Amino acid sequence: MTGLLIIAHAPLASSLKAVAEHAFPDCAASLQVLDVAPAMTPDDIEAQARVLLNQVRQPEALIFTDVFGATPCNVAQRLADGLLVKVVTGVNVPMLWRALCYAAEPLDAVVARAVAGATQGVMQVAVSRPQNQAFSPGAHDQAQHHHQQ
Repeated sequence: MTGLLIIAHAPLASSLKAVAEHAFPDCAASLQVLDVAPAMTPDDIEAQARVLLNQVRQPEALIFTDVFGATPCNVAQRLADGLLVKVVTGVNVPMLWRALCYAAEPLDAVVARAVAGATQGVMQVAVSRPQNQAFSPGAHDQAQHHHQQ
């Protein structure tokens, strides 16, 4: 079983956990989150993240972060060993849901499914607003037409 940890700028991590609990309440127990506040130092973030990571490791864990190169990602990279703990950046809802659904698979499979969920969940759904035809009440109302047979 792969444990999941989200380290992201506040309040994104907590918000994603709320979405996870809403959609998959049984799976969300394997998820911990750390909201990074502006005043937190990287050392403080790392100390808190290590405690949370130890809570979710089973023995594998996947850490999600929001933005590559930002403090949450840099701290997550300190925690990763590349074997039992891996990091994926750009966390979004489809990525998280996919990881939650397949957390029983090996870590590499969870990583692949999470990345696929993230990329497949991003798409342009409409170029323009659908055209609606104007509705004219009574235009086809048979009660207003007099038919002679």
